[in-house]
Amino acid sequence: MPATARTPCRLGDTAGTDVLVVGAGLAGLHVATLLARQGHDVLLVDRRTTLAGAIRTTGIFVRKTLDDFSLPDEHLGPPIRRVLLYPPGMDRPVSLVSDRDEYRVGDMARLYEAAAAVAVDAGVRLALGTRYAGRRGDTFHLIGRDGPTAVRARFVVGADGARSSVARDLGLDRNRHLLVGAEEVFEVSPNGEPPTFHCVLDPSLAPGYLAWVVNDGRHAHVGVAGYADRFPDGLRRAAERFSASAPGLAGVDRPEAVERRAGPIPVGGVLRRISCADGLLVGDAAGAVSPLTAGGLDPCLRLSELAASVLDDALRSGKRDALAHYSGAGLRASFRGRLSLRRALARVRTPAATTAAFTLLRTPPGRAAAGRILFGDRSFPDQPAPRAVVAQH
Repeated sequence: MPATARTPCRLGDTAGTDVLVVGAGLAGLHVATLLARQGHDVLLVDRRTTLAGAIRTTGIFVRKTLDDFSLPDEHLGPPIRRVLLYPPGMDRPVSLVSDRDEYRVGDMARLYEAAAAVAVDAGVRLALGTRYAGRRGDTFHLIGRDGPTAVRARFVVGADGARSSVARDLGLDRNRHLLVGAEEVFEVSPNGEPPTFHCVLDPSLAPGYLAWVVNDGRHAHVGVAGYADRFPDGLRRAAERFSASAPGLAGVDRPEAVERRAGPIPVGGVLRRISCADGLLVGDAAGAVSPLTAGGLDPCLRLSELAASVLDDALRSGKRDALAHYSGAGLRASFRGRLSLRRALARVRTPAATTAAFTLLRTPPGRAAAGRILFGDRSFPDQPAPRAVVAQH
């Protein structure tokens, strides 16, 4: 039974808290758990009534995350070493194979529930079905199952996604460069192929980004993402068109009922102003997503480490200016190359230009560059030593 069911939290019982965390994705769960383990009172709220619903991430974990953070193996799919890059028309894909396990796809519903159990065991008060309704003066207003409640918090953490309401209320930077994505997820049986990440680069299908199929022999993720205003017939139509001809699904029987996911993806890099005297941002709210690959799970965990450290210092010292050390300005320097590549990819608007780029991609230098991006050791800038994200029960 999930921790949220066995340990209910009534908002009426919470007049105040050290830290209010808004949003129970991996970033919010992680920072809340770390702070609770350090002895602080933490209230974590999420508008969802179950963490297994309304999932917005594909759940791809890269090798650096798997190396540095403790994630329950039973909630991770088979390792993936093979990536196929397809030009428009999907003929003659470029095959890249690593000698190491590079990716694993998480069962995000189970991972969220396991992380929630760890958070509650650490002392976090978790209130689901609770919507953040804004800040008024020195209180934060929430609307839960028992009605509205005003909560006083020494600090607030915005872990509430790419279009963060907490960022708005704190006067912090907000994401302006967004992709939109949609995918279908369904169970599959092994089809004789090794677990593979299929990436289709076609600006007429996925403008400014890519379409993908991840088939690890247990689940298939079939999706499309790009700039919202550049889809010729809209995101939904693009997703339907790609789903009908997606690679990597030979011999796969697609069920009639599939899980559907969709949401915005920030790709402008870490925002500059992600903290003030009253709180800070983590995860997508802080823009902690790779500008080029749009991978966000590794950055969200690493930035949450830094956020917990800074908040712990502020709570213990009583110095609100301690949060000034939590800034995205310095972190952005580590993303200059990927921000430049993101701008270059955004300017590619025709299939012909993409096809021409594949001429270079097929050369040894092109393949080496692609390998560095897809299989490289670099990740989000290193922060304090990682701690367990989801402990084994």
